[in-house]
Amino acid sequence: MCAPVTLIAGPTASGKSALALDLARRTGALVVNADSQQLYADLRVVTARPSVADEALADHALYGQVDGAEAWSVGRWVRAVQPLLDQAIGGGRPVVLVGGTGLYFHALTRGLADIPAVDDATREAATALYDQEGEAAFRARLARVDARAATVLAANDRQRLTRAFAVHAQTGRSLSDWQADTVPILAADDYRALVIEPDREVLYARCDARVDVMVDEGALEEVAALTARHLPASLPVMKAVGVRELAAHLSGQTSLSAALDAMRQATRNYAKRQLTWFRNQTPDWPRSANNHV
Repeated sequence: MCAPVTLIAGPTASGKSALALDLARRTGALVVNADSQQLYADLRVVTARPSVADEALADHALYGQVDGAEAWSVGRWVRAVQPLLDQAIGGGRPVVLVGGTGLYFHALTRGLADIPAVDDATREAATALYDQEGEAAFRARLARVDARAATVLAANDRQRLTRAFAVHAQTGRSLSDWQADTVPILAADDYRALVIEPDREVLYARCDARVDVMVDEGALEEVAALTARHLPASLPVMKAVGVRELAAHLSGQTSLSAALDAMRQATRNYAKRQLTWFRNQTPDWPRSANNHV
C-alpha cells in the first residue's frame, strides 16, 4: 500500500474525533467519517460532528453530506468510501477512518455480503416466532441452521437474531455462510486499527457532559428544525440519539429537565452498546483508554 490507512473506532464521547484530527494535522491525512449518524446534514450538534473550525484544520469527507430525507445503508456508505480510499491511496496520502458504527468497520475489514433480500412475510414470520418462543428457545432454533450467528449475536438483539433466521428461511443458506463469501475492502496488512475504550465511569461522565454542551450549542433548535420537516419516523436521521428525547420536550410531552435526563441515559446506553460490539467483533484490535496515543 502506498499510504497508511488508520481505523479509529470506539463509543461516542471517547475522543475519537480529536485523535483523528491530531493525526491528520501531523500527517496530512484525509479524515473520513465512519459514523452513520454523522452522515446527515441536519444534525451537526446532536451527533457531535466535527465543528466548522475543526473541519477547517484538516480535510474531512462524508460528514453532513446526506439529507435527512435519505436513508443510507452500509452498502451505500461503502460505495461512497471506496473511491475516496482509491484516490487518497493512489496519490500517496494517508487516510484516517473514524467513527462508532461497527458495521462500517466490519465492511471495510471483513467485507459486505451480497445477501438476497428477505420478503416481508418471511421476516414477519421470524419475528412472530421469536416473540412466541422467547430469545433462549429462538436462539437454540437458530443454532440448528446458523450456529455461528446463534453464538456471536448479542443478548436481546432481536433484530439481528430474527434476520439471521429469516435469511436462512428465505435462501436455504445461513447468514454466516453468505457473510463468509465476502471480500474485504482492506486486507489485513493494509491498515492499522485502534479502539478507544475509556473506563466506563469516565465514559459515562463524558456522555452526560456532552449533552449539556449540545444544548448550549443549539441542539434544541436543531431538533426543532428537523421535526418541522415532518419526515417519516423510520428514517435513520429520526432515530439519532437525542432526537426523540428533545422532540418530546419541544412538543410539550415532557419538561426540558426530563428530556435531558432521558437523552443522557440514551447516550450512555448507546455508548454501552458500542463498547459491547467492538469488544465482541474486534477483540484483536489494540485498545487505548484515552485519545492521547
